[in-house]
Amino acid sequence: MRLYGVLRCGLCFPGSLSLTGPDSVMGTLGGSLSVQCQYEKKYQEYNKYWCRGNYDITCENIVETKGKEKEERSGRVTIRDHAVNLTFIVTMENLTADDAGSYWCKIQKIWLLDMWSYDPSVQVKVSVFEGKRSFYSISGSFPVPISPHRSLLNSIHFLLLVFLKLPLFLTLVGAVLWVNRPQKGCGGSQPDEKTPQHSAPLPGMPCPGI
Repeated sequence: MRLYGVLRCGLCFPGSLSLTGPDSVMGTLGGSLSVQCQYEKKYQEYNKYWCRGNYDITCENIVETKGKEKEERSGRVTIRDHAVNLTFIVTMENLTADDAGSYWCKIQKIWLLDMWSYDPSVQVKVSVFEGKRSFYSISGSFPVPISPHRSLLNSIHFLLLVFLKLPLFLTLVGAVLWVNRPQKGCGGSQPDEKTPQHSAPLPGMPCPGI
């Protein structure tokens, strides 16, 4: 009969009808996540707990209910039994990268000296990811993306600058320089600032003193 009891404990492994829960849950750094596990009515009065480890029989207990429908806390982890709904919910807050790993929803039903008993359990894989960051983050590790439409507009603007705006600008500069060029006197000499300047002769008339 003892051996038969040991073989039957396989019904208590993850995915059994005794206790069920999600295969995996995900959260982001600094955020929180919740795990809901459901159990059979015959376990309504038993304590439920949340532990961590690769194997359910050796996992480390983190937080446990006290037989009442009230929230129990251990550090950043809380657990609450909703006996009416036959569920208990575990919440992990302020997640860190170290929180990722293998956890277990379990029901405390064994006696300490009963080596043949087995706590119903279900394994839950917890993953923690870095949350989405703004492109305008202070670190600057995520550059602002440039859309193809914007890139095309920049190319058109460059072409207009080279083939239209630049020649027009050079033409205007040349016109200003031409208007402000120094006026030559008669005979091709430059006018002297110390000597009085004569008014320019009319077309067809000789320069004074010739």
